[in-house]
Amino acid sequence: MAEHLTIQGETKEEKYQTLLPQAQALVQYEDDQIAALANLAAALHSSFDWLWTGFYLVKGPQLVLGPFQGPIACTRIPHGKGVCGSAWAQNRTLIVPDVDAFPGHIACSSSARSEIVVPVHNAAGAVVAVLDVDSAQLDQFDSTDAQYLETICQALQHLF
Repeated sequence: MAEHLTIQGETKEEKYQTLLPQAQALVQYEDDQIAALANLAAALHSSFDWLWTGFYLVKGPQLVLGPFQGPIACTRIPHGKGVCGSAWAQNRTLIVPDVDAFPGHIACSSSARSEIVVPVHNAAGAVVAVLDVDSAQLDQFDSTDAQYLETICQALQHLF
């Protein structure tokens, strides 16, 4: 495994294209869930100018904080609550251009302005975690982020 990522490109899509194979390689042969999630959170966070990047793991009726990069975070989120709990309940990626406009948003950081949350599935298709990314800028995330982050999250299936 390489110690450094090589991220190239001018556009967001070009950066994702160079990150994708490296991110997949980070987790492909790793069977320890925490190690894989920690490295992936670090890889994603260091590749983009994001405020917070990390995982919440499904544990019973709530999401529990997993590996992340960024400021301290909420440790538990109920099913269906906030952006993370809603993405879990709806089993779909949620892009929130302005978190202050999202009903029931849980403000773990007052610096967060926009957010994307991507469900992580096990082999049976159940949501077992979510990837949560916050930005200090409004309207930071779009369908390009959703497409690539969903592809990256698919590489985690073997861990659950």
